[in-house]
Amino acid sequence: MQMTKADQESAFGAAPHERPVPRISIHAFCEFPDTGAALQRAAADRRLAKAHTTVQLGGLQGAIDHYHGQVTPNLLIVETRLQGQTALDEIDRLAEVCDPSTKVIIIGRVNDVELYRGLIRRGASEYLVAPVNPLHLIEVISGLYLDPDAEPIGRIISFVGARGGVGSSTIAHNIGWCIAETMQIDTTIVDFDLPFGTTGLDFNEEVGQGVADALTAPERLDEVLLDRLLVKSGEHLSLLLSPAVIDREYEVDASAFESVIDAVRRTTPCVIVDLPHLWTPWVKQTLLASDDIVVVATPDLASLRTAKGLIDILKQSRANDAPPRLVLNQVGVAKRPEIPTKDFSEAIDLPPSLILPFDPQLYGTAANNGQMVLQAQPRSSTAEGLRRLAELVTGRTAAAVEQKAALFSLFKGKKRA
Repeated sequence: MQMTKADQESAFGAAPHERPVPRISIHAFCEFPDTGAALQRAAADRRLAKAHTTVQLGGLQGAIDHYHGQVTPNLLIVETRLQGQTALDEIDRLAEVCDPSTKVIIIGRVNDVELYRGLIRRGASEYLVAPVNPLHLIEVISGLYLDPDAEPIGRIISFVGARGGVGSSTIAHNIGWCIAETMQIDTTIVDFDLPFGTTGLDFNEEVGQGVADALTAPERLDEVLLDRLLVKSGEHLSLLLSPAVIDREYEVDASAFESVIDAVRRTTPCVIVDLPHLWTPWVKQTLLASDDIVVVATPDLASLRTAKGLIDILKQSRANDAPPRLVLNQVGVAKRPEIPTKDFSEAIDLPPSLILPFDPQLYGTAANNGQMVLQAQPRSSTAEGLRRLAELVTGRTAAAVEQKAALFSLFKGKKRA
């Protein structure tokens, strides 16, 4: 499962600039309100969640005055309205009060190549021209602290239900299986529903203490221990199962969930997180830190209310990310009044990425046989919809994978000939 250097170029996973920035201190001194607003928006981003960021007015001169006799932070961002040699002279004054280990990003108002070269010669890490784009700034900061020799990390796709019983876990498991088996991307499904998790049932595997043991001692969760806790369910699919017992109380520190996800994403390109229907600090933090989020709902009033509240929070807190993906499940139950898809979508201001019909026969047969829907009826409209959702969250198509495999097989055949 470990991704090698040779695989990095073609491996699926989080982009290098999406690697979370380490626990560093960032101080910013702005000249203009629009730059301050952009920096505040960047500071609230999930990729800077571990960094401690302070933004204030004062610009270059304010930074010089502030750090006389004080220790400078890991990263200093300063804005200046000065140009040419005058700006360079002020940077020389800033250098006199900066610690050698402090990285400096300069924000200016002119696109001047000579100024840029002069700043870089003086040790500045980067020069950005205002107005500043928050995402670009995050990429620049990530690049300053990204170890070029670091292994790639996996992409986190979290699934959560708008209410209990909407089928969020079933869809998460089917998408994980599809990504692993159809797209041949190494995938791990993490079941965080400790008392009621159904991953073991859905994959016809004996439940164990996998995720519970990992959460109990996350500081010991190295690659060797994680490999022992994972259950292999195919060439490309692994499961971190929940114990699924209700005669035990689980008291887990919220930080343990983050540690487990971090450990898994260091070894697996794709991490599917199956979240329980809870609203706790760790569930919220897991969602906010995810690379992609799928919210599953049914076309009823309870789902609409909760889905709207959940999606509004996620949109507001993840302003630099794409909105969550909405799946409307169990549509078309006989004699059940339903909210029309158009009205549901307009109410939460988000079109559904996938609409799945109510098909108890298909899901029941698959569950009783320990199969995925794509195994039980691979040509059904439900299976086709699940494949499309897997393509959306990965940005890859099963057809492209099959074409690549066929081409590889062709070349192997020629070699044997």
